[in-house]
Amino acid sequence: MDNAPFTLYGTTLAARLLLGTAQYSSPAVLAAAIKASGTEVVTVSLRREAGGNRAGESFWSLIRELGVKVLPNTAGCRSVKEAVTTAQMAREIFATSWVKLEVIADDDLLQPDVFGLVEAAAILSHDGFQVFPYTSEDLVVAERLIGAGCEVLMPWGAPIGSGRGLNNAFALQALRKRFPAVPLIVDAGIGTPAHAAAAMELGYDGVLLNTAVAKAGDPVAMARAFALAVEAGRVAYCAEPIPPRDMAEPSTPQLGRAFVELPRRA
Repeated sequence: MDNAPFTLYGTTLAARLLLGTAQYSSPAVLAAAIKASGTEVVTVSLRREAGGNRAGESFWSLIRELGVKVLPNTAGCRSVKEAVTTAQMAREIFATSWVKLEVIADDDLLQPDVFGLVEAAAILSHDGFQVFPYTSEDLVVAERLIGAGCEVLMPWGAPIGSGRGLNNAFALQALRKRFPAVPLIVDAGIGTPAHAAAAMELGYDGVLLNTAVAKAGDPVAMARAFALAVEAGRVAYCAEPIPPRDMAEPSTPQLGRAFVELPRRA
């Protein structure tokens, strides 16, 4: 294992942190956070950027100036047809075949509709899209998505925007072990840099987050903190951490330790 750059659909990236662009207080704060994070990929919602006067045009100009790659998403889509149509529109607007595919099933937890997700992924892959599916950590769903043409999987850590971290680390680790050659990116639920580091220590290839940076008291400082955490987690994983033990293991050798005979009591 090493800490070399990784590849997503033929694109080599050095930074393993991907950043969302929603909820920032101003374009200036967004730009500063992107720079501080060192990210090379940002997600963009077609719904948000297409609406309202010339707001989308100014946003797109900002992204071009920053020189980052755009990953459009189908955020808010509740059906296969809606997700596919949104992806097709995004390809025309952003001139990219990349798409973060979201098909949402539940309004409270924003949980992926895994059945619709697989169906939409197959349609889009056949249409030439390079699909990044926002999915659960379920192994069977992962198999189906790979079979549908997905070369990258993006399982959630916890519900979107919840900040709960890795709700099911066991399942995420099982997913990593089952698909060692597939790029895996934890998407959603990350709240602190410690959560991001934990995901990377499981062997994940990257982390995608938005709310934890955009809604922080200091988004720019938080973006930098996440960049450091992702790097630290990856380096730690590659360094092969010691396995957990049930019993203590002394770090000082017992052999050769000083022996002192205490005086006997009268």
